[in-house]
Amino acid sequence: MPGIKDAYLEASFRGHKASPGKYALSLKMGNQTAASEAEILPNPNYLTDAKTYAEYHALMGEMEGKLTQMHNLINSLNTKRLQLENLLGKLPAEDKYKPLQAEGKALTARLKAWDEEMIQRKSKAYDDVENFPNKFTAEYLFLINQTESDIPRPNQASRDRKKELEAQWIGLEATGKALLEKEIPAFNKKAWELGVGAVWE
Repeated sequence: MPGIKDAYLEASFRGHKASPGKYALSLKMGNQTAASEAEILPNPNYLTDAKTYAEYHALMGEMEGKLTQMHNLINSLNTKRLQLENLLGKLPAEDKYKPLQAEGKALTARLKAWDEEMIQRKSKAYDDVENFPNKFTAEYLFLINQTESDIPRPNQASRDRKKELEAQWIGLEATGKALLEKEIPAFNKKAWELGVGAVWE
């Protein structure tokens, strides 16, 4: 799973262990590729059937995919916010640019406020969480890490917590997408009309 640049999260991003089954293996170096096949056998110490493994794999894959979407959106909007701040810092002081400057500053504030709900950027080490509490994606990643197990059987507490966090994500995602798909393009249009460039990826 992708991380967030310059943000410290005490967590694992590696994803869950592969379920038993047959796998195709491929190793590429330069123009050379080596391929093989392998089979992961069920752990005989666990009374886990194929259906349970499949349910576990689906649940973990869903959560890992959702966290990837969250972090990609955070990274994209943060990149655009930094570009926007740079653009505003270079705007001429003429009166015709003042409305764009004001609108840009308000948009920057909204981008920053959303980012601060999603990720704690002040933490730089393990103990910093005592002074700078974790934010939304840290909570979601913690759930993923705690649900991941050698015994592929998520408990009800994990499912309940997932439901709680994903209810919160509905609003956060809607705000993030509105910033990305509506507010930034609207600002870009005005910036282009004044001939001062725009915010890009």
